[in-house]
Amino acid sequence: MLPRRDIWPRDRDRVAGAKIERQAAIRVWKFARPYRLPIVAFLASGMVQAALAIVPPLLFGRIIDSAIPNQDRSQVVVLAVAVVGIAIVSAVVGLFERYWSSRIGEGVIYDLRVALFDHVQRLPLAFFTRVQTGTLTSRLNSDVLGAQRALTATLGTVVTNIISLVVTLLAMSFLEWRLTLLALVLAPIFILPYRKVGGVQQAITRDGMDHNAAMNTTMTERFNVSGALLVKLFGRQQDELDLFEGRAAEVRKIGIRSALFTRGFLTVLTVLGAVGTALVYGLGGWFVISGSFTVGQLAAMGLLVGRIYAPLTGLTNARIDVLTAMVSFDRVFEILDSVSPLTDAEDAVELVDVSGRIEFDNVSFRYPNASELIVPALEVTARTRPDDDPVEVPHDDIQILSDVSFVVEPGELVAVVGPSGAGKTTLSALVPRLYDAGSGVVKVDDHDVRSITQESLRAAIGVVAQDPHLFHESIRDNLLYAKPGASDQELIEACRAAQIYETVRSLPNEFDTIVGERGYRMSGGEKQRLSIARMLLKNPAIVILDEATSHLDSENEALVQQALSKVLLNRTSLVIAHRLSTIVGADRIIVLDDGRLVETGTHTSLLSDGGLYAELYTRLAGSGS
Repeated sequence: MLPRRDIWPRDRDRVAGAKIERQAAIRVWKFARPYRLPIVAFLASGMVQAALAIVPPLLFGRIIDSAIPNQDRSQVVVLAVAVVGIAIVSAVVGLFERYWSSRIGEGVIYDLRVALFDHVQRLPLAFFTRVQTGTLTSRLNSDVLGAQRALTATLGTVVTNIISLVVTLLAMSFLEWRLTLLALVLAPIFILPYRKVGGVQQAITRDGMDHNAAMNTTMTERFNVSGALLVKLFGRQQDELDLFEGRAAEVRKIGIRSALFTRGFLTVLTVLGAVGTALVYGLGGWFVISGSFTVGQLAAMGLLVGRIYAPLTGLTNARIDVLTAMVSFDRVFEILDSVSPLTDAEDAVELVDVSGRIEFDNVSFRYPNASELIVPALEVTARTRPDDDPVEVPHDDIQILSDVSFVVEPGELVAVVGPSGAGKTTLSALVPRLYDAGSGVVKVDDHDVRSITQESLRAAIGVVAQDPHLFHESIRDNLLYAKPGASDQELIEACRAAQIYETVRSLPNEFDTIVGERGYRMSGGEKQRLSIARMLLKNPAIVILDEATSHLDSENEALVQQALSKVLLNRTSLVIAHRLSTIVGADRIIVLDDGRLVETGTHTSLLSDGGLYAELYTRLAGSGS
């Protein structure tokens, strides 16, 4: 059985005594501000509907007290037609109310999603290495929908019910003030329990979101190509089913708890409303018998009294809904409030006319520890079983690079070698500023990379990774990602230079062939050469190769090496390599060991020194690499 790992926030106790914070409400209003006119129209529609709703009971009372005793058939017809007309007008107003409601709601969803997507994609790579995709997408979907409810359904409920309550009480007072006071006797019972109920429902909602995020994470990780392949190769389908059943069961349990709690509370309020209605009918009937009240007035009063308890119930539920919806806003704001440590300086300059000189000046680096995480609620806590106490997930707090200094001159090819875990990939990630150095300076063209705009810096750098990523789109779309306006001829030339054009041309749909998720419909060598073609379209001044040929067979490696020879021509190149052919051809070799630069020189000089490089080279030569 695979262990269950669900992300749980530490701040669960905050729902106790929950209330709507003024600051949170202000922030919510900022998202609603662009929709001021639709909100006014939406509220006006609700006001009109609330006013129209009290008219039919008064007309029914008039029919009973006037038209029927006087046998006035024309008055009956007129009043009945008026009731129908009011119903039609109310229905039309309801359509407008729904239109404005959906316009506001869908607009807020759009704005929140775009803001979240924009913010998240600007967060540093360290964020994505620690956050589960399913948990993140849950916040962009479920939580945004929950936040939208706070601005539409809840907003309409509050305003409409308040208007309905006030108008109904005025109409009832006009008919019989004593019965109105009697109807209000039970009102405090509706209002008093809302604080406790709201806190409990908020806690249930937060738990439900946590469990939904865990379930979404399971599906996201297991249903991509890599996850599905791993499950099949290890024959763990039943274990995965058990894991998913466990998480789905938690979602089911929370759903049942929420439904029963809400229904139970509504049942109590409904019973209280029935008691109030019975009291009004009882005392009203007494007044009718004594001659101080008419049958029509009693009938109208009986219909109106229900319009007191329904709004009171709605207002009670509205606050509960707002509290639970604010959980969604809290979770959305938690991400929007996250501050990226990698931001452009206010005086950042554009990197232009790039020559490609790279310099590391006493650079040290370690990955952030748990206290430095960007969104702790998404990254820090986990549990193995639903009943366990939260435990902290261990995070890296190890020095990866220590006082590394070297220079790569424009047009020079420098190979970086060293044992596994020496810090080679981390070193290469500091050049495009995927991370910031802890101390020391990384420079490109004599500019500290922290003083350059990230967009212009990365535009000058092309990276070919060991396992290049292709989107689940066509070959054309994947290539155009590097240069959206590229012509077909440019695509063909780039593919020819990358030794992949003949393969593309042999496919039934050629450039319009869908490559599959992460490019799994292509072989490793084909993916590698497509990524090289993509980089050639970008035409960068600096090229970083991260073990680009380490997992290829001899035939594919030869093709990739031919492509790379054109890519690296007249470009500054930083190559992390395990293959002898790549290392031997380098202008200079840098040797890392345990995060420190221990040797540097040419292949010949390093061999003659008999140090770590000579040892690594002998090992590689012996393995035939």
